[in-house]
Amino acid sequence: MTFASLASSVAQAAGSPYAFLSAVAVVILWAVSGPYLHYSDYWQLTINTGTTIVTFLMVFLIQSSQNHDTAAIQLKLDELIRSSERARDAFIGLERRAQG
Repeated sequence: MTFASLASSVAQAAGSPYAFLSAVAVVILWAVSGPYLHYSDYWQLTINTGTTIVTFLMVFLIQSSQNHDTAAIQLKLDELIRSSERARDAFIGLERRAQG
């Protein structure tokens, strides 16, 4: 499995209702465990570290997925411009020229 397909799969799964419900369940379990762990530093560190790591990794996976989707959209738009007789070809690849 390539990184692009992994990123796409993870981004798709992360946006599902099941992922949201799983995250809510983890937070509820963490909150319920607070009294049993006496709201210790370890208890706080667990959720802080977990959410920081997940957020850090998800940024890269979602950005990769977004880059892939944006490139696909641009190719489709370029093809639509090419297929229209009245469209100006100067707009083909405009996103690359705008970036510098």
